[in-house]
Amino acid sequence: MTLVVSPQILEEYSGTFNDLRNKYPAVDATDVMDLVLVNSEIYQSKSLVESVCEDADDDMFIACAMTVGVKIIISGDKHLLRVSGYEDIQVLKPRDFVERYLVR
Repeated sequence: MTLVVSPQILEEYSGTFNDLRNKYPAVDATDVMDLVLVNSEIYQSKSLVESVCEDADDDMFIACAMTVGVKIIISGDKHLLRVSGYEDIQVLKPRDFVERYLVR
């Protein structure tokens, strides 16, 4: 399995980690961001013709999956979960992904 991201997704992750750091100063997500950077393949996503998600900011995840041909997005985001199945892309919560693909 390969982690696939786009520059836009990396920017989103970085912003989220900064928000967490501001809200919880004791939390250091640097190692998590480094892990993502080292273990992912970065692709420039094509734009979607029209918005898919209720929150258009989440379309970047669908666009990245479609660009690369990925069939699974791991996210707990309610807007992404609602469009699970779009273009045969399944959106799974992290726990569901672990139980389905990593625990045997």
